[in-house]
Amino acid sequence: MFRFPHLPDEMGKFKYTYYFVLTLSFISVLFYMNRQTEDERYIYAKPQDSSKPEMKSRLDTEENGRCEGKSHTNPMPPKLTLRQYARKKLVYDLCSTKTILDTRSKWQTFDQIPKRELHNLLVDDRHGIIYCYVPKVACTAWKRIMIVLSESLKVHGVPYRVPADVPIEDVHGSSLQHLNEYPKVVIKQKLETYKKFIFVRDPFVRLISAYRDKLESPNQIYYERIGMDILRTFGNVSNPPASVEKAHADGIVPSFYNFIQYILSLPAGNDTVFDEHWRQTINLCHPCLINYDFIGKMETIEEDAAQLLRILHVDNIVDFKPWVKSQTDLREIMTWFANIPLEWRRKLYKVYEEDFRLFGYENHEHLDNLHLENIT
Repeated sequence: MFRFPHLPDEMGKFKYTYYFVLTLSFISVLFYMNRQTEDERYIYAKPQDSSKPEMKSRLDTEENGRCEGKSHTNPMPPKLTLRQYARKKLVYDLCSTKTILDTRSKWQTFDQIPKRELHNLLVDDRHGIIYCYVPKVACTAWKRIMIVLSESLKVHGVPYRVPADVPIEDVHGSSLQHLNEYPKVVIKQKLETYKKFIFVRDPFVRLISAYRDKLESPNQIYYERIGMDILRTFGNVSNPPASVEKAHADGIVPSFYNFIQYILSLPAGNDTVFDEHWRQTINLCHPCLINYDFIGKMETIEEDAAQLLRILHVDNIVDFKPWVKSQTDLREIMTWFANIPLEWRRKLYKVYEEDFRLFGYENHEHLDNLHLENIT
């Protein structure tokens, strides 16, 4: 047994003070050693041949040239924690009633989902992250972040370190790993062990953004794929120009009115005919069959992004910069929908009803009593 050294009698009056200081010093050393071990937090390593993220107990600065795994001493703000709880609970409660699955989804269980339907789920095996991208919901920014985290794209053999440096032409390329590229058994294992997140947006605002980007702006691919058909079918243009530049020069552009006509003409119950830029989020990311750990929203994207990166322990590696901020507000929504008939607006709501309800976007009563004179 450990014994304290014998003290001379003349120091008796200092004996207890000495014992106390020595004991306190001993405890402090033990605490420091334990803290050193705790501070070397385990971080995700490359699980090249595994479906579960491996762990390592040192900061691999030699390999990555950066320090991964950041410890925070201050707790997450309660407001953000409660916000996430409310969002996930809403999805869970609505999906648990099975009314959404029974009425709209072709698949009642995850095993019934064809692998091709998991294309929008992107995988970062280095950090154990899965992101389901929804077009027109800052997906370019999040894809850039996933490219940096996964080190899936290199220039001169060196991975990109700054998301903004990733060329736009490479963002939507094939460097990222899609979940449907794995065997089904591995897919299920990754979904059970990886952190999964999604970002959503008001469905009508997303429609406006999709129209402006793909049809109102000169876009040859979408002009040929969809724009020309919209002009022929709904725009009373029997022979639209072959090039989008000529069409725009002649003032022949599919209107938002015609675009809504086109959306409403798509066969109900067959979501595969929807382009991914206006396909329902419930059919892109299957939130009733995949348990997402984090649900972010475009309306609160800066707060949500900071919270998410911290939860994923990668906020010292990347930061989120919405290069193009969402500028669409209620006034703009009302402007865009001002000449859309009330019956169409209600039908359009039914097309995206599950997205409205699941993600808390159910308040669009202002569209029922919309008049041009109310917009100032």
